[in-house]
Amino acid sequence: MLSGLGLSLLVVLMVCGIAVDFLIGEVRRWHPLSGFGTFASAIERWLNGGALRYGRGVLAWSLAVLPLVAFAIWGIDYVSGLNFLFGAALHILLLYFALGLRSLRDHMLPIACALAQSDLPRARLLTSRIVTRNTRNANETDLAKAAVESMLENGNDAVFGTLFWFVVAGGPGALLFRLANTLDAMWGYRNERFHAFGCAAARIDDVLNWIPARLTALSYAVLGDTRCASLCWKTQAPAWSSPNAGPVMAAGAGALGLALGGSAEYDGVIEQRPPLGMGRNASAADISRAWHLVAKTTLLWTIALALLAFLSERVMHA
Repeated sequence: MLSGLGLSLLVVLMVCGIAVDFLIGEVRRWHPLSGFGTFASAIERWLNGGALRYGRGVLAWSLAVLPLVAFAIWGIDYVSGLNFLFGAALHILLLYFALGLRSLRDHMLPIACALAQSDLPRARLLTSRIVTRNTRNANETDLAKAAVESMLENGNDAVFGTLFWFVVAGGPGALLFRLANTLDAMWGYRNERFHAFGCAAARIDDVLNWIPARLTALSYAVLGDTRCASLCWKTQAPAWSSPNAGPVMAAGAGALGLALGGSAEYDGVIEQRPPLGMGRNASAADISRAWHLVAKTTLLWTIALALLAFLSERVMHA
């Protein structure tokens, strides 16, 4: 583990990072990830063109991510040499900036409130800010389904993947994962502009997300309808093009007893996506249920890691 940090200390730092995220929430102005997005867009405009687009994509990813992660490693090592607490604070700060737990709640629950008040225009506007599908003519079921799907998928992308890589490599690990995930969201499209250029970003994100996604799917199953979640994971996930989103959303939908997936409009074209889950259609109240599933999974991971740290300390001192 980075800089000789033991599991017990990493768990403490992780809890502190989660607490800071939940108490403060997303930075309203000058968020580092927004700045990174602007920086990455400039690199993409510079390199995405001409021949050898796959190689250009690899270079662009490397230029966008590796210097920042290297600087984070150097910064933590440097300030830790001055004062250990400063180094610990930097780990917490990096996790806070990379984590999106409070942000998920703040973006999703207002959609549930708008739907509960039958305010479809506002619910459509709020949903359009978190999904790429067209929401102009969406009804309550469409909007609730979109919000629940986004909640389940981002539970892994914005929360559990970040926590997993924080445990593996501290603050720089969380930063690496979040930057890679951001580039996948920006460049990982199968269209003329990004199919070759964004291939590296998509594949790197797939690799970094492979273990966290399956731990997330397992956690959703344990905390919900386990039998249904397991069945949906096994039978529905392979139909999804994403090797990680499929298990996460299929298990999450099954855990909640909801029928998700199906048709959605993207850029004016209706796409028939594979089914997710089993049961009834989603409603406004299910957005809150999905949030509670993500929150309980965060607690489950924290308790499991704390128990693992405790047992490892007992074994070491036995």
